[in-house]
Amino acid sequence: MWMLALCIVGCLCGFVLFRTRILAAGPDHEPSLNGRKLSVIIPARNEALNLPHLLESLRLQTVQPYEVIVVDDGSVDGTKEIAESYGVKVLAGTSLPPSWTGKNWAVWNGRQHATGELLLFLDADIRLAAQAIGCLIAARDRAGGVISVVPYHHTEKLYEKLAMITNLLGTFAFTSPWEKGNPRKGLYGACILAAKEDYDRISGHASIKSEVLDDLFLGSKFMEAGIPVTNFLGCGMVSFRMYPQGIRSELEGFSKGAILSTSTLSKWTVIPIALWVIGLIVSGAAVCLLQTPWALPLAVGYLLYMLQIFYLIKYVGAFGIVMPVLHVVSSLFFIVIMLYSVYQVVFLKRVAWKGRHIQVGGRRER
Repeated sequence: MWMLALCIVGCLCGFVLFRTRILAAGPDHEPSLNGRKLSVIIPARNEALNLPHLLESLRLQTVQPYEVIVVDDGSVDGTKEIAESYGVKVLAGTSLPPSWTGKNWAVWNGRQHATGELLLFLDADIRLAAQAIGCLIAARDRAGGVISVVPYHHTEKLYEKLAMITNLLGTFAFTSPWEKGNPRKGLYGACILAAKEDYDRISGHASIKSEVLDDLFLGSKFMEAGIPVTNFLGCGMVSFRMYPQGIRSELEGFSKGAILSTSTLSKWTVIPIALWVIGLIVSGAAVCLLQTPWALPLAVGYLLYMLQIFYLIKYVGAFGIVMPVLHVVSSLFFIVIMLYSVYQVVFLKRVAWKGRHIQVGGRRER
């Protein structure tokens, strides 16, 4: 029975960690720039598959940005030509200075050419509902400071759905109630909206130029400066399709930050996340222990996690019906990601992403 008790405790931890703070314009707040200019900055490295979706969604916004800046970070797949076809401002990436990582350098260069009072940083794989920018502005006006959004994950192929557990855990880290007062509270880098004044006050991405996890450490810099950080769920407004290029890019993308990301979390967030994962893995043992006395309590635990996952993914991503039922498969993929992350961070002292090897700490990128 202790196994079932562990599964129940784990599920309860999941409900404690998860908060449905969804991005939306308040009923009494008409989204408006109020005379302010909004600059959208998009770092893009080999994003020919993703960029058209984002640029088309920007074109359809009910609240239009003043300018859209795409920073081409050494792409070789037509990213630059696609961006130019949409009539946006395209900056060619310059050679990477010492101690900078690629994305940080690209975003920083985009900022140098931005003229808006508000800065919206978007990853190239983001897709926006027509009201998204209006909702982002309204949310920032209410919350103050800087906001970010955890996008809803659209998946199409089976290997993309393997990310279900990894996505849920990432969402826990941003919705945990214990992160509200965490002085090292992170942002979700795929979608960040800040006032240029606040961004410049912390020296923006130059202040975290060597960090692999630019978004988490950028949030910490805002918090240190006394600028509030608020995170939302993008369900219905902000979404992305993370890794259409294949399972290798998915493995590299998740593993580059899987271990490092825990360093900024409150211990009161890490502990319940760990309990949730332990209960999940224990419940998954039901698949292997069908002919033992533990089979029934483990099966009950497995069912509890399955039902909870069906509830949570309504807000997190489109993972279908099969993957929540076979959540043990996604759990195994998460374990592979963690092991690969440990191998890169602990043994290689570097992580791989988009054809570059980034030293942990970001001191050099090749």
